[in-house]
Amino acid sequence: MGDQQIRQNIIDELDFDPSIDAAHVGVAVENGIVTLTGHVGSYTERVAAEKAAQKVRGVRGVVEEIKVRFGDETPPRDEDLARRAVQMLDWSVTVPRNAVQVKVQDGWVTLSGTLGWQYQKEEAGRAIRRLAGVAGIVNTIAVAPEASVSDVRAKIMAALKRSAEIEADAIKVTVEDGRVVLEGKVNACHERRLAESAAWSAPGVRAVEDHLTLA
Repeated sequence: MGDQQIRQNIIDELDFDPSIDAAHVGVAVENGIVTLTGHVGSYTERVAAEKAAQKVRGVRGVVEEIKVRFGDETPPRDEDLARRAVQMLDWSVTVPRNAVQVKVQDGWVTLSGTLGWQYQKEEAGRAIRRLAGVAGIVNTIAVAPEASVSDVRAKIMAALKRSAEIEADAIKVTVEDGRVVLEGKVNACHERRLAESAAWSAPGVRAVEDHLTLA
């Protein structure tokens, strides 16, 4: 599939998604690498635009340079945004209370602390993403290792084998000190994301290195 067709498919996908106002989003494609520019009205839209581009067949990578603009509305003060962010984390049934620290500067929210599971780290980010006035999120929360190497690898391989879209035997999984390395071949970009999600779902995983290639 050529770059022009990929670009048009991404534009169509952005227009199709009702959660995105893509009127001011620019799309450029070169050798399957997509660059998104322009501006949207919220951080949620920014994330949705990136995910929409990643879903399109033929996309090998996405460079996201979209800015968040709040139109005529006055952005909330950093201290007010920080207070609301802490409240959202406190209300979460997934994130342990007081385990995550919040810092806000110019609308950018930085999350820090240590959690036991990757899904808790992701849920903390999702909780903040829902707040109006967020310009961006930097999630530096650490995931503490809690499982042995053999347990982590077994859980990853089991998750891969459960997926009907991935040939698990074509993927090599290496685990060392909470760092997972994925090697091998997959048939499409979305299969890489499935493999990465399977790796992150294992307890104690702190980093995932994706060395998978497209067949």
